[in-house]
Amino acid sequence: MRTSSNTEGARPLRIAREVVRQHAELVAFLWAQRDSWSAEDPPDAKVVAEIDERLEINLDGLRIAGAAAWPLLSEQFENFPEKGELFAFAWMALELDDGKRVEQAVEFARLAADDAKGLVGALASHKPATIGPYVRNWIGGQDALIRFLAISSCIAHNVNPGQTLARVIKDHDSKVRAAALRLAGQLRCFDLEREIQAALDHEDGPVRLWASWALVELGAGDLARQELARIATAGGTDAVVAMRALVKAGPENDVRIWMGALMKSPSTAAIAVRGIGMLGDKSALGWLVERMKEPALALMAKASFLELFPEAREESKLFTGDPVELGKPFATFFADRTVTLSLADKVSEWAGMNVPATPETRPIARR
Repeated sequence: MRTSSNTEGARPLRIAREVVRQHAELVAFLWAQRDSWSAEDPPDAKVVAEIDERLEINLDGLRIAGAAAWPLLSEQFENFPEKGELFAFAWMALELDDGKRVEQAVEFARLAADDAKGLVGALASHKPATIGPYVRNWIGGQDALIRFLAISSCIAHNVNPGQTLARVIKDHDSKVRAAALRLAGQLRCFDLEREIQAALDHEDGPVRLWASWALVELGAGDLARQELARIATAGGTDAVVAMRALVKAGPENDVRIWMGALMKSPSTAAIAVRGIGMLGDKSALGWLVERMKEPALALMAKASFLELFPEAREESKLFTGDPVELGKPFATFFADRTVTLSLADKVSEWAGMNVPATPETRPIARR
């Protein structure tokens, strides 16, 4: 029995649809992975680069599919309205310069509880020339979300929006203002130092954080130390950002003395351990190994270790995902949390074979 030509034509179409579906799903999955890995402390640059390679292959698949991918991308976001799916939808809208779809992506982002990460990621992944018309239109808009998206795009591409920055740095929306302060610091806008300093008195925490960070970038860290120290020792999600700014502001010996004071309190010792890795002093490894043996300090000790010795990531034997392997205190402290911890003894052995011997210094200074 012969198969009709219509049936013969339908099968390749079904296969093509499934191929495009796979590309759409992988774009969403890989970008979500990339975003999560990039947020690690410290991020694994090699893993992120490997994800980027796979992501680009699947983005090429969507480029080839063109507008034919829309039904699949729309269905995908409706079923799973997450950051990766928003990235895939928004990326395609920008790729095809489809204004209506871009507007739709903005509305999807408005419902997100993660600062519109997927849409911000899509804007970051495209070239400035591609997103420029949208950004120029958004940055002076009445809608706070689109102003935030415009400033976030400028941050991602290191673009100065000109005189507009002086206005949005005083924006009435806290999210927009915090992003603008970050951009001003990143671009080292010395002409805006007075406005940045004024933001230190703002009621919103992120605004004060990025104002402080920006002042450090402008070489005026002495104006921001008090606020940065408060944020770093509060133990919130911004503590690591604040500590890194404090370390950059220096002077180093003063920072070490301050960290020594933090080590005396259980509530602030962990951030002090993390700060040691930011100093770039590899001779502190022996001290960090000892901190790896303390449950409350182990995660920050591992992060500092990896910042000082990123090549150690290649040695899987140095780490464990099972706190029980480190003993009952670790099992109790971490309970049901999913964590990766350093094996202190293994790290010490690895250091003996791979790290050149240097005089070990006390990482925490005393007055």
